[in-house]
Amino acid sequence: QVQLVESGGGSVQAGGSLRLSCAASERSVKPYTMGWFRQAPGKEREFVAAISWSATFTDYADSAKGRFTISRTYAKNTVYLQMNTLKPEDTAVYYCAAHYTDSRYTTETRVTDDYPYWGQGTQVTVSS
Repeated sequence: QVQLVESGGGSVQAGGSLRLSCAASERSVKPYTMGWFRQAPGKEREFVAAISWSATFTDYADSAKGRFTISRTYAKNTVYLQMNTLKPEDTAVYYCAAHYTDSRYTTETRVTDDYPYWGQGTQVTVSS
């Protein structure tokens, strides 16, 4: 199974940028979709973005469109989330997640429970 480790969180002022990274423990022969979720205090974990195994298909929550960019290395085992124009409402713990898939060219799902593999999370704090 794939193990995930996030890095890159921190504190920024509104309008600033952060880049999150998520490294998978090993390369996998079987394709897996990778995604980012976040959880703010007192709220449920929510979908942010996902990227297909092929890295040719991406999916974003409305809150992330136009500001966040998800990408994946050629080796497939590291995913990034570039976050620009950050807002205080983006403050949350951000989690990297993965699910094995038979589809190399789609992300298939935004549902938290469909992702069995999770990183430990990294805190992002945006001050106004």
